[in-house]
Amino acid sequence: MKLQKAQRHQVKLRLGLSGASGFGKTYSALLLAYGITQDWTKIAIIDTENKSASLYSHLGDYNILNLEAPFNPERFIKAIETCELSQIEVIVIDSITHEWQGKGGCLELHEQLGGKFQDWGKISPRHQAFIDKILNSNCHVITTVRRKIDYSMDSDMNGKSKVVKHGTKEITREGFEYELTVNFEVINEKHLTKVSKDRTGLFSGKPEFIINSATGKRLIQWCNQGISLDKIKEEIMSCETSDSLKIIYNQYPNFATEIYPLILSRKEILDNSIIQLINENVIINPKNS
Repeated sequence: MKLQKAQRHQVKLRLGLSGASGFGKTYSALLLAYGITQDWTKIAIIDTENKSASLYSHLGDYNILNLEAPFNPERFIKAIETCELSQIEVIVIDSITHEWQGKGGCLELHEQLGGKFQDWGKISPRHQAFIDKILNSNCHVITTVRRKIDYSMDSDMNGKSKVVKHGTKEITREGFEYELTVNFEVINEKHLTKVSKDRTGLFSGKPEFIINSATGKRLIQWCNQGISLDKIKEEIMSCETSDSLKIIYNQYPNFATEIYPLILSRKEILDNSIIQLINENVIINPKNS
């Protein structure tokens, strides 16, 4: 355990997008994704919404993975891994509500075990594994979440009354928002959006707005500030001792998962080089052996 100076690293975005049904979550998520990567072919949407992601195929050649029931955490994890193996840059999970409340989701799994409080001891680790997969993915991840719907009677500019639909509580396990880089809430059918959590500082205290690709572009510019993973990889490949590899690993804890295999590979190369030098020395100077 030791103190170290704070250092800004490049990060992968973890974005949340919530709203009531019909508020434009999928459309907004796709625009965000394109703003982040500027390449539709590098976007994959994990679609749990009855193939609704295909409705926006006119936007570009993004990829779709249709995920049907049962919506248990392990199937979501497998879907994310499939996208990662396909060299996708931005994964949109539309929506994570099904993992919690859908057919075969966590709430139903809990009921099948008996619905007692202690039964969460078996379900919570499975749900947490799903959350951890999102947080540790080597892709940028956008999650959409349904909100419970409520209605109110409002007056328009002419004084006429009309029924207005509102989104209330997010339908997923409480606390997910705290894990995110930014959490957007689409508040009405005109796609007007506000921010409920913002680690970037780009949107806090700003007026409500409509998400477009420029929103994603601003986010990726923020994300790319600081030390890059490529720079760290260059440092690893230039190491000449195991001790220097250990220093780099401890210096960049935020990249531990990504750089650990490369550090092991570099250590193996260095160890083999030392063994080779020893063997060559024995051959050249047999009397020393």
